[in-house]
Amino acid sequence: MACAPLFAAHNPAAPEWMHALVNAPLPEHDEKTDAVLMYEEENLTVLSAEKTKTVVRRAYKILRSSGREYGTAVVRFNSLNEKVTSIRGWCIPAQGMDYEVRDKEAIEMSPLKDQVVELVTDERVKLLHIPAPDPGNIVGYEYETESRPLILQVAWDFQHKVPVRESHYALNLPSGWEYKAAWLNYPEVKPTLTGNNNWQWGVRDVKEIREEEDMPPWEGVAGQMIVTLFPPGGPAANSLPTWNELGRWELNLAKGRRDPSPEIKRKVAELTASAPTPLARMKALAEFLQHDVRYVGIELGIGGWQPHPAPEVFAHRYGDCKDKATLMSSMLQEIGVDSYYVAIYTRRGSVTPDTPANLAFNHVILAIQLPGGLDDASLIATMQHPRLGKLLFFDPTNELTPFGQIRGHLQANYGLLVTPDGGELVELPMQPSTTDGIQRTAKLTLDTLGTLSGDVQEILVGDRAAEKRASFISATKSADQIKPVEVLLADSLALFHLSKANAINVRETERPFVWTYSFQAESYAKLAGGLLLVRPRVLGRKAQALLETPEPRRYPIEFPGPVKDTDTFDITLPAGYEVDDLPPPTDVDYRFASYHSKTEAHGNVIRYSRTFEVKELSVPVSEAGELKKFYRLIASDERSTAVLKLASR
Repeated sequence: MACAPLFAAHNPAAPEWMHALVNAPLPEHDEKTDAVLMYEEENLTVLSAEKTKTVVRRAYKILRSSGREYGTAVVRFNSLNEKVTSIRGWCIPAQGMDYEVRDKEAIEMSPLKDQVVELVTDERVKLLHIPAPDPGNIVGYEYETESRPLILQVAWDFQHKVPVRESHYALNLPSGWEYKAAWLNYPEVKPTLTGNNNWQWGVRDVKEIREEEDMPPWEGVAGQMIVTLFPPGGPAANSLPTWNELGRWELNLAKGRRDPSPEIKRKVAELTASAPTPLARMKALAEFLQHDVRYVGIELGIGGWQPHPAPEVFAHRYGDCKDKATLMSSMLQEIGVDSYYVAIYTRRGSVTPDTPANLAFNHVILAIQLPGGLDDASLIATMQHPRLGKLLFFDPTNELTPFGQIRGHLQANYGLLVTPDGGELVELPMQPSTTDGIQRTAKLTLDTLGTLSGDVQEILVGDRAAEKRASFISATKSADQIKPVEVLLADSLALFHLSKANAINVRETERPFVWTYSFQAESYAKLAGGLLLVRPRVLGRKAQALLETPEPRRYPIEFPGPVKDTDTFDITLPAGYEVDDLPPPTDVDYRFASYHSKTEAHGNVIRYSRTFEVKELSVPVSEAGELKKFYRLIASDERSTAVLKLASR
């Protein structure tokens, strides 16, 4: 498609590096590929420990109309320590003249502009729209940034959502500087020395990453090279080659910020005055942090990593995750309990024991050093540290998870434990599956017309309870509060009427969240001659179709957390009917999960009972076939029917 005449006035030729791609062969791709990245180049020049310059070039060939998004150059930067000094873009149409768009046509905005969140940040994004990013055309751009780095470490992200023909990275260091490169999720490539302390790496034909349901986070699967820089004379304060040194850096940022104010001391005394035990005192402080200190992120410059002083957080009654952790730590000190920061990524799989030290985290929680002899069944999220003893992990940001537990996405996840001795990577505990789940019981009656009616009780704990509490609390109308029940019924029943629904223990997070409701479902059972066909599994689906795709699975499957759900449905038969046939039991037990169900007849009652349990949180690709079989067996059980016949007289 030829470009519109509107751009003829500033229509110089695209640069030679783009024209060299016009007849270049495309990387391997399929018919679903929207675009391919033909060429990528990133050049980092280190001017000093306080200043770097980066030049980036990219050129895409658009293959489908859905690939037009690649006609927009997107540059993210931090306005306090980084600036975009230039940006230009070009289009080489399949037919017609190519053209250029310049800096003045770029738009700068906040990436959070359309998000409903309380957050103050200096993160910015510059956008440059290149017209005519149509199928068959090549679009490209070049931009330059200058930075004052917080740490002397950079990342080369060379794997994308589209195939890459070739990608290059150049590192230009001053005399006497050294570097260390570490590779993630990709075989190591050795560099070429191109000049005096100038190095270059290159990769070709890099496969695209396509989103898969329940896959690990992008950071856990995408190819990346982490480069740590060292000025002459040894590592600088912001050179972080090890997790230990990264921990020392974070500890230094927080130095003195946990010191309490007189107001904090008085508040701790007030909150713990009637608490008779150390555990009761810790719970009182946790309750205050979870419910009386709002989450508000204020991340300006180093504020993205450095917490605000505890007295400020206390005075304002708001802060982000590291601020709330800082205040909680300060208050714990006042009752003689030590605690330590834990930096972590909020999705499991981003960091592993093989990950090189880098700023790979987006969240901060606490590891609380439990007093000797304190042993309570409610303290589940614990680990035994060889030097510090028993540590309890606690997230002050999460107001709906009880003290003593953590959410599923933090379990079996790796975090950086920051102690006075530095940082160390630790694996957070995986809680027993019984700490998260739904126990659903129902007493139901079936009539001769096939109408099913009765009462249901659901007892929820763990993340299941937190999710339902959040939904209930955030609803502004009573009709919206019962939406989760209506959604469950609609997913399981063709026709239904919800006659009542009540929630219990909505804000009592240390107690199970409970739903009780009553419904009626017409035509639930189907008449077939003199027989009545009824599905014993009345409510809830455990089967999933995430692996029922024509393409083979590329990435592991991540469960949200360990879980154990149970269902028990008692169905009283209609008068004059008896059981003719029942579905067989289902017993499936894999390393990662198990499912057991059975349907029994007890007099005039059919009882269907089942248990679904997630035992391991990550399923490798090598076991994807077993997981697919697992879900298929569950689906078969969920569709099975019992046959009722008229009782012989």
